[in-house]
Amino acid sequence: MDLLNTLVDKGLRRETPTRAEALAVLATTDDELLDVVAAAGKVRRHWFGRRVKLNYLVNLKSGLCPEDCSYCSQRLGSKADILKYTWLKPDEASRAAAAGLAGGAKRVCLVASGRGPTDRDVDRVSDTIKAIKEQNEDVEVCACLGLLSDGQAERLREAGADAYNHNLNTSESTYGEITTTHTYADRVDTVRKAHAAGLSACSGLIAGMGETDEDLVDVVFSLRELDPDSVPVNFLIPFEGTPLAKEWNLTPQRCLRILAMVRFVCPDVEVRIAGGREVHLRTMQPLALHLANSIFLGDYLTSEGQAGKADLEMIADAGFEVEGAGEVTLPEHRAGGGCGTHEGGGACGSHGDTGCGSHEGGGCGSHEGGGVCGTVPASASAPAAPADEPRPDLVAVRRRGAGTDLAPNA
Repeated sequence: MDLLNTLVDKGLRRETPTRAEALAVLATTDDELLDVVAAAGKVRRHWFGRRVKLNYLVNLKSGLCPEDCSYCSQRLGSKADILKYTWLKPDEASRAAAAGLAGGAKRVCLVASGRGPTDRDVDRVSDTIKAIKEQNEDVEVCACLGLLSDGQAERLREAGADAYNHNLNTSESTYGEITTTHTYADRVDTVRKAHAAGLSACSGLIAGMGETDEDLVDVVFSLRELDPDSVPVNFLIPFEGTPLAKEWNLTPQRCLRILAMVRFVCPDVEVRIAGGREVHLRTMQPLALHLANSIFLGDYLTSEGQAGKADLEMIADAGFEVEGAGEVTLPEHRAGGGCGTHEGGGACGSHGDTGCGSHEGGGCGSHEGGGVCGTVPASASAPAAPADEPRPDLVAVRRRGAGTDLAPNA
């Protein structure tokens, strides 16, 4: 296809595709899907080889959020039967992080529900960051605490944070339909605050909330303009008890097209498959590794993910390799000298290889922006469901790991 040849050439040159080209990727047919994956895979391999970065989530404070993000199981008014607990102590969080690091993760993502941190909350998280880094000197730490006030990003960096995640989630024009308690501009402001403080900026989207192709292209182009080091792509899991519980709009094929479009628009950025991959990509997950160079290991914030061992086997079986702690994630032109095209050249994180470890769906405060992922296997005797039918059987509320007495899944 001439379209794909053009997009590969642009991706290798870090040239932005046109909106029409990005929309055309989303409009390709299932017969063309493998060609799309192969083309985007060339761009992915050019900038990131066959390495897959592993990230591990630690939910520091779960549930009871005052924000009304429609996709989130922790939102105001949520009836989802999730774990609810207040702040983990630094030693508890450090132990939780250690499980993910032992499984091969090189980045720990510290997440807390809420509109944004108080200064006391920043102190708590700072103590947690220090506790984790005392035990694991080379670990990358990303914080996701919601909307930041002036000076808070600087304090997190002083404590040792490498990155900050805050997702745009959807297009500016439709944002008010998803959340009313804060604005799209609030989110953009927080991403800019993190970058200005020298933190590696991480910001992404949630697909499957009823948005149009134009909305998806809008948000990805907005992300390209913000130029974060990493872009997490979440796939909405319609959690029972949330306003979007009936929104089952994704197929494995559509998820792959979305990831390919993101790779073409953001060719040299760490693209992370975040919440929802197990539920929506299902057996097509290995193909997605040809598009994204980063995933989460094990469970998510309020939902169970694929077993960590299965993640590692999938990566190996697909012909990829886990990125080592000493390897630099980002291409050389991004590493250390500012986030790619950012002005000013100030290091976009204390490590050149920081590809922001976004939490799934991120959100307002950190909730798993709809990226609640679970893998409760269907009965072996049950007939396979068509790809375009709801799969609530694949959604499982997290009952282990942080905030419980049970071992985490890593």
